Amino acid sequence: MDLAFSAEDIAFRDEVRAWIKATYPDEMRARVERSPNGHIAREDHVWWQKKLHERGWIAPNWPKEYGGAGFTPSQKYIFQAELAAANTPQIMPFGLTMVAPVIMKFGSPEQKAKYLPDILASNVWWCQGYSEPGSGSDLASLQMKAEDKGDHYLCNGSKIWTTLAQYADMIFCLVRTKSAPGKPQEGISFLLIDMKSPGITIRPLVTLDNAPEGSQEVNQVLFDDVKVPKGNLIGEEGKGWTYAKYLLEFERGNPYSGGLRKALARVRRIAEAEGDGAGRLADDPGFQARIAETEVAITALEFTELRIIGTLTAGQNMGATSSILKTRGTELQQQVQELALEAIGAYAVPFNVPAHGKGSNLTPIGPDYANVTAPSYFNGRKTSIYAGSNEIQRNIMAKLVLGL
Repeated sequence: MDLAFSAEDIAFRDEVRAWIKATYPDEMRARVERSPNGHIAREDHVWWQKKLHERGWIAPNWPKEYGGAGFTPSQKYIFQAELAAANTPQIMPFGLTMVAPVIMKFGSPEQKAKYLPDILASNVWWCQGYSEPGSGSDLASLQMKAEDKGDHYLCNGSKIWTTLAQYADMIFCLVRTKSAPGKPQEGISFLLIDMKSPGITIRPLVTLDNAPEGSQEVNQVLFDDVKVPKGNLIGEEGKGWTYAKYLLEFERGNPYSGGLRKALARVRRIAEAEGDGAGRLADDPGFQARIAETEVAITALEFTELRIIGTLTAGQNMGATSSILKTRGTELQQQVQELALEAIGAYAVPFNVPAHGKGSNLTPIGPDYANVTAPSYFNGRKTSIYAGSNEIQRNIMAKLVLGL
């Protein structure tokens, strides 16, 4: 298999690089660099996404008929790699990458017309309502109920670890519409819920990586007799588990190698500046060996991603191979974060979070890189759990890839 990019792909890469350089403001770039986990304000995210929308590049995975970019598989890969290399603000995935494909495939014509244009234009901020207290990796045990009341459902229960729910206009939820005498997956439905509905309460969950001045990320969302119109049901009642599995293919199937290479280069820069008491880490054979091993693993992942591009170009679906990317990609994310934490040494102890908000005049302790490393390390512990834990991904690979 020829894994080299074509001349057309290289020209596209150069076009993307030039556009990012001309469009991405230096001031925003600096704040993203100083921010733990890339936390910036909602309005900044929306501004960047609207710029991508103006260029026609906001939805690389959407079909052209719905306003997608019309990229080839290799162009999608190049585009995402260039965004990662430039450390641009994260494109919020909940609307564009997660719920939109479900609406396209299973939604009614009315739902497509109502929701897809606003998702594409970043006019509506979405969040995801899957996990519940006691129902995380065992998602099929969820208990949030949606009672049929004729022209609407009455929803009661709660969702937890809901990322950026405090900003959200809409939430897509898995709810139990029927009891499940057989498999617990039966009786689960997929609902779209307006976050301004009476009866919804958002409680922040403060995690170890939160900044004193605010970078709070996850929440618990409580539903107390929340009315949801029947028109907000996606597809058929009781088929929500099928739709959720379809969504997870999009959540898990993203490339990692571009961002990992940038993060590992950052570790190398830190190692040039920091010591271990006996000299620079850049001169420590043991530390350098671990960096080299990590780089080899990232290269192997990159070639796996390129092979997957080949299958997509041939018209095949990603399917269970998305579990391979998710598992190996998140393991390497954590590996690079561990190297970075070790490299900054004592600077991790104050757990000082940098001034990243607009107009902030707080002075961080130590170099800029020291102040974002510990929060990133702690926040990164979740990556091998969300979107289906890596243990679950291995079960999927064993069954669907290896046929065991």
